[in-house]
Amino acid sequence: MDFSTFRLEKAGYHQAQAISDLINQTYRGEIGWTTEAAIIQGDRTDRLEIETAMRHSDACFFVAYQAFMLVSCIYVAKEKEQAYIGFFSVHPSLQQQGVGKYMLEYAEAFAYNIMQVRNFSMFVVSQRRELIAFYQRRGYRLTGQVKAFPFHLGIPKASNLTIDYLEKVL
Repeated sequence: MDFSTFRLEKAGYHQAQAISDLINQTYRGEIGWTTEAAIIQGDRTDRLEIETAMRHSDACFFVAYQAFMLVSCIYVAKEKEQAYIGFFSVHPSLQQQGVGKYMLEYAEAFAYNIMQVRNFSMFVVSQRRELIAFYQRRGYRLTGQVKAFPFHLGIPKASNLTIDYLEKVL
């Protein structure tokens, strides 16, 4: 994919609803390899949660546009000596074209160069083995920390959902 046609920028509050919509479409929509619609129902997030995340003083939301279409977003928050990566989404129509890899590398470089951190963390629904594999191919490893699925992320359709924590050290 030609990323020269992308416009990557720090997100503002006026983009919070569009970011929420993209995340919900990515994780709860019917298409795309990142959908969780078969195992979780309801929205993944909302405008208020995105705005709250944006208020974090040591955090940054990045968005990528192609023409006027929001195609990706990623959140990086410094927490002590590490950077938490979250709210990471790529529009279903552009998945598996390198956009996710590009955005993750950008967020990690920002955290390393600007936030001065070398440790990264994130969590993924444990049952999403293909998503965990995506992160493992990019240097993340499972920490062994597993927690019950947090209900603010949606309503489980499958029993015994959990989340796995992953980390990466540069």
